[in-house]
Amino acid sequence: MNFKEIHIGSLINQRIAECKIEIPRICKFFKCTEADLEEMLIQKNLSTDLVLKWCKLLEYDFFRIYSHHLMLYSSQSSMKYGENSGKEKSSLPEFRKNIYTKEIIDFILELIKTGKKSKYQIVNEYKIPKTTLYRWIEKYRKD
Repeated sequence: MNFKEIHIGSLINQRIAECKIEIPRICKFFKCTEADLEEMLIQKNLSTDLVLKWCKLLEYDFFRIYSHHLMLYSSQSSMKYGENSGKEKSSLPEFRKNIYTKEIIDFILELIKTGKKSKYQIVNEYKIPKTTLYRWIEKYRKD
């Protein structure tokens, strides 16, 4: 899974195939034609309303893919979750950045295993603490 370049239409299309949902059912759910559906599936971006509907229909959280992108590719300084840093407190919910899912851990470990990135590069580029990375390597090492 490439978390850097997200093409939501192709991901939705992939999930449709996995779930084996028939096109007429999808068209009925969205109240659209087959042509409208095909147009949706070639789009790189969709409105959040549409993505939310797809999440419900396909029982999959597509928004989590975007969350993974933020964890991996946003700068630490621009995303200081939970830190007030002199700014007024927001009424929006605050989320912690340091919650790494199994998919993120597998992605990072695969980069190291294949030699695409060194441990040093992972620590610097993704701002993952060195101790955390080494803990993952030890814990998830395939014997």
